Amino acid sequence: MTSSMPSLFTPEYYQNQYKAFAWLRENSPIHEFRFPVGDIRTWIVSRFDDVQAVLADPRFSNFAPTHGSSEFKESGMILGADTVVSRIMTVLDPPDHTRIRKLAMGSFTPRRTAQWREPTERVVQAELDRLEKQESPDAVAYASAIPAAVMGEILGIPLSQYNEMLDAIERAFHPDDNKDSAQRAFEEIADYGRTLIIEKRSMLGDDLMSSFIEARDGDERFNEDELVAMLALMIMAGLDTTRNLIGSSILALFDHPDQRRLLPKWPEIQATAVEEFLRYEGALCVGVFRFAKEDMDFRGTKLPAGAPVVAALQSANRDPDRFTDPDRLDLTRSGPRHLGLGHGLHNCLGAALARLEAQIAIPAIFERFPDLSLAVPRDEVTYAENWLLRGLVSLPVDLGASRSHRAGG
Repeated sequence: MTSSMPSLFTPEYYQNQYKAFAWLRENSPIHEFRFPVGDIRTWIVSRFDDVQAVLADPRFSNFAPTHGSSEFKESGMILGADTVVSRIMTVLDPPDHTRIRKLAMGSFTPRRTAQWREPTERVVQAELDRLEKQESPDAVAYASAIPAAVMGEILGIPLSQYNEMLDAIERAFHPDDNKDSAQRAFEEIADYGRTLIIEKRSMLGDDLMSSFIEARDGDERFNEDELVAMLALMIMAGLDTTRNLIGSSILALFDHPDQRRLLPKWPEIQATAVEEFLRYEGALCVGVFRFAKEDMDFRGTKLPAGAPVVAALQSANRDPDRFTDPDRLDLTRSGPRHLGLGHGLHNCLGAALARLEAQIAIPAIFERFPDLSLAVPRDEVTYAENWLLRGLVSLPVDLGASRSHRAGG
């Protein structure tokens, strides 16, 4: 264990967050620090039991405009401030969250989820074909293309319009100059969303967007802004998270060849394997900010009203007090549940789709290319510097003799 506190949300941290998490769990499990964007007074929670408690405690809010500290509100950290995106379901509190989630959940029926398997399998095979033709194949490019194509198809959005909205979302979360460009991108998202909804109303079908438009609970329905926010959430949450899960899981199998050898038995271990990928290196590094609604005592730590709290999901998922040998990938692991898809009111709405895509995409690349290997030294593989998401920048791969054999007929 290091003698001094490792830095948080710095370039070094992004490449090896687990070193910092281990120190926090051992030395300062509810730790006060200054969040680098806006120099905001913040607390990070790192032990499994404490993270789970934060996610379930009604004394915390996800809605920054009402409950965030003044310095947080002034920092520019409020997602999509002053646009409909600022009211995506992820950041709402009851009763708004309860009403909207109930309407949305009616669209995620077992029948509809089962319908997603065929398009996902088709997309995966098409992306494997594309990967095979690349001069410099990249497993992250493969992992990125799958959720983008699947989400556009199951939402029932024409590809050109979907790509326009996707481009605006990318710019919103990766502004190239200042927060004004992000604000413009969020406004574009809202405009695209409204246009798509108007067009979809004239040609309703058996797709997810049509289901949202038709959703009803008694007299309750989504209003126009809520539909736009739901559309934006599905695209935002369904792209980066699944891309990161697939990419990180491929790398984890490179790092654990004994677990890779279990893939031929995939149907037998599929259920536990996907949960283990989510635990070992899930898509989310931490949860979205939670805010103390009032001055409070949280497990012996005094928090002022408005205090931003970061729940370190991946630290919780590597807590040795919860999981045996937590830094080892074990596709047959059973026992305690992870927090890779959240907990409580805000557990992941699209969990079934994320699991389905992972179940299909991860073994498929190793089945198509049995000799798949890293094309660069392991220490050259890097992670994106993103405070919320845990994802690889790229993952160059060598497809091995299997590609040469196929290319030669």
